[in-house]
Amino acid sequence: MSRIRVALVDDQALFRAGVRMLVDSQPDLEFAGEAGDGVTAVALVERERPDVVLMDVRMPLADGIQATERILAEADRAGRAAPRILVLTTFDLDENAARAIRAGASGFVLKDADPEFLLAAIRTVHQGNAVLAATATRELFAHLGRGGGRRPAPAAWNELTVREREIFALAAKGLSNAEIAQAEFLSEATVKTHVSRVLAKLGLRDRVQLVVFAYEHELSE
Repeated sequence: MSRIRVALVDDQALFRAGVRMLVDSQPDLEFAGEAGDGVTAVALVERERPDVVLMDVRMPLADGIQATERILAEADRAGRAAPRILVLTTFDLDENAARAIRAGASGFVLKDADPEFLLAAIRTVHQGNAVLAATATRELFAHLGRGGGRRPAPAAWNELTVREREIFALAAKGLSNAEIAQAEFLSEATVKTHVSRVLAKLGLRDRVQLVVFAYEHELSE
């Protein structure tokens, strides 16, 4: 099995050194390089093509939000799979972290999280899943967007079947595949298939983006 290639973007050299040692200690992970600012990060990803990028939010030249947007845009233009981007933040309810997720990041973790949690988060986003409970992500967006207007659902929403909309609603609440399967009396494999179809039809990268979509288009409770 090929190893998960991990790149790190953070302006603190000591923090980068610690994360590099942690990643290098894992047999299934490979350190793919580091950058100290958002501009260098874009070039790093273009050169090394990591699977997962650990991205700090507050950095010089270009911040983590700008770097996330550029990295994903470059991948889209080139027609290749984009890396999963995991935002590193200092605060639980960091509005910048929420903005980064809106820009296309797959989740966030606190910079002082336990090493084992960070390692698990890397593996989780690589599999295309959310790192944090989706309800926590929804809380972030409620915190960020309080008082702002929401948009009606786009035409793509109408392409979902009744069953897919049911699965969408449960996933938007933060339920795992196993929990959805139990609630709907389906197999986990069937739920996974439905979720994949929902993401494809709506043009979403992962379940975190699904929660964002639900919030922004008035489809969340």
